Amino acid sequence: MSKVYSLQTVQQLPVSLEVAWDFFSSPKNLQKITPDHLGFQIISKHHGEKMYSGQIIEYKVKPVLGIPLYWMTEITHVEDKKYFIDEQRFGPYSLWHHQHHFKENDKGVEMTDIVHYKLPLGFLGDIAHTLFVKNQLKQIFDYRYKVVEELF
Repeated sequence: MSKVYSLQTVQQLPVSLEVAWDFFSSPKNLQKITPDHLGFQIISKHHGEKMYSGQIIEYKVKPVLGIPLYWMTEITHVEDKKYFIDEQRFGPYSLWHHQHHFKENDKGVEMTDIVHYKLPLGFLGDIAHTLFVKNQLKQIFDYRYKVVEELF
C-alpha cells in the first residue's frame, strides 16, 4: 500500500486580502501560476468565474514525458476570503486534497498551501514518488512561489 504524502508552502503577499482572494479564487489564473512545460489547460466549459463549493474544473496536464492526462477537481469547501479546498475526482493520484488558506496580517496576507496526496500502484507509487513525483511537485510549488512574488 502506498503512503500518503504531504507538502506545505507558506508565502507572504504584500497585498490586501481582497486582492489575494480575487486572484486565487479565479480558475482562469491557475494557468498563470503553473509551469508551461506541464501543458496545463482548463478544458471544462461550465466551471464559472469564481470558486464555489461543488464546482467541478476539468484540466489536461502533461506531467510525465509530455503525455496528456485528464484531471478533474471539485472545490469541496469555500469560506470567503479565508480558505478553499480542491479535491481530485479523476486524475493521476489516488488521493489529492489541496487546502488554500489566506490570513490577513500587518504585512498583507499570509497564504498557506497544504497538499495531501497518494499515488496509485502501491509500492511502485512510492518508488515513483522517491524518483520524481516529490521533486516535480516541489518544483511546481517553487515555480508558483516565484511567479506570485513577481505578480505581487
